[in-house]
Amino acid sequence: MARIAAGERDALRQLYDATSAKLFGVCLRILSDREESEDVLQDVYVTIWRRADRFDSGRASVMTWLSTIARNRAIDRLRARGPMAYAEPVDELEIADGSDSAETLLSAADDRNRLSACLGELDDRTEKVIRTAFFEGVTYEALAKRMDAPLGTVKSWIRRGLAKLKGCLQS
Repeated sequence: MARIAAGERDALRQLYDATSAKLFGVCLRILSDREESEDVLQDVYVTIWRRADRFDSGRASVMTWLSTIARNRAIDRLRARGPMAYAEPVDELEIADGSDSAETLLSAADDRNRLSACLGELDDRTEKVIRTAFFEGVTYEALAKRMDAPLGTVKSWIRRGLAKLKGCLQS
């Protein structure tokens, strides 16, 4: 450690060769992620390089001191993830049953409510022809006969009504 404290890179390389496998195991056991463990291990050796002069052989062995640094760095990284790091993502907890999700159902209900409100803003005749044509599937020709109106007139009512609906739904 004294050689590392003196800035000898070769001493750090020898220490790395002798201890990196064990310290990587410490990091991996805490983090359960290989890539993060590699990052933390690098940080551990940077810390050793910078703080080698603080090592006190009277307090602990070299391996104990190194393991403590590795453990603390890994725990710091784990804490940095935050409390949600331990939670499983919600998407992975869903069980596909073929039915629409609650979010889809709520969105569809909201869309229906908005459409219904906008249809209510139309005059009665326009609302009736649009509902009949689009919700009942009646053709424009059949609708013109039902309404006893020319085909072009019925198409104009529907076109103007759809334009008003579009404006209402976009606001």
